[in-house]
Amino acid sequence: MEYVYAALILNETGEEINEDNITGVLEAAGVDVEESRVKALVAALEDVDIEEAIETAAAAPAAGGASAGGSADADAADEEADDDDDEAEAADEADDDDEEDGDGGEGLGELFG
Repeated sequence: MEYVYAALILNETGEEINEDNITGVLEAAGVDVEESRVKALVAALEDVDIEEAIETAAAAPAAGGASAGGSADADAADEEADDDDDEAEAADEADDDDEEDGDGGEGLGELFG
């Protein structure tokens, strides 16, 4: 991640993104620099418009957030319905457990009393 951050810093300051500049930023930050990773990053960013990539990345969560907000209300309603169902099932199971304790004589009540 440090390598990408170094490239972003260079882009923000208007410096050329090359091996020497990325290495300089990383060394200034105290990172043990691997030349192969620097070379790979520079090669990968060679034909990339970083400003456009940042704008595209920034726009994607905003669009996803709007749709997630709408489904959050639906999810909350579904959870409430599920909770009601779970409570009803738990009550039914408790009734069944009480009946079983009295019939078989093997419940915890029989052990203690």
